[in-house]
Amino acid sequence: MAKHRPKKKKPPEESGPNDPEKKDIPPTEPVVSDHEKEHTKRQLDNLYWLRIALAVIAGMTATFIFEPFEGEERRWISIGFMITIFIASIMIAKGMGMRLPKSDRKKIVTQALGSYVFLYLFMWILTYTIVNVSSSESGFSTPFT
Repeated sequence: MAKHRPKKKKPPEESGPNDPEKKDIPPTEPVVSDHEKEHTKRQLDNLYWLRIALAVIAGMTATFIFEPFEGEERRWISIGFMITIFIASIMIAKGMGMRLPKSDRKKIVTQALGSYVFLYLFMWILTYTIVNVSSSESGFSTPFT
């Protein structure tokens, strides 16, 4: 019987400069300098604080704007107001002209989203509680009595 030697695998051929598969492919993302990265980071920080300020102001304002409405209607209108203000902040963010890579474009929407929602609700509940506290007999109003 003849013994067969195992076939040796050929090493992958090094592609040369004329290889059609390895043509100079331009990068999909533009090259960004450190200055542009820092500028974008500053703009994202500004967007964060803008949304925090909007949440505080809109949460307090919702208490007074929606006073005529009662119960579930007040709740849903206030939540709709919160969403409307957030969409307005997205429009402001797009107007800021941030140069974000395609992989980070969702940051315009997601930046401070959780903080915005919870801070809006906190401020709305806090101001509603403070405004609608009933006075006790001693003349000192507390929300805990």
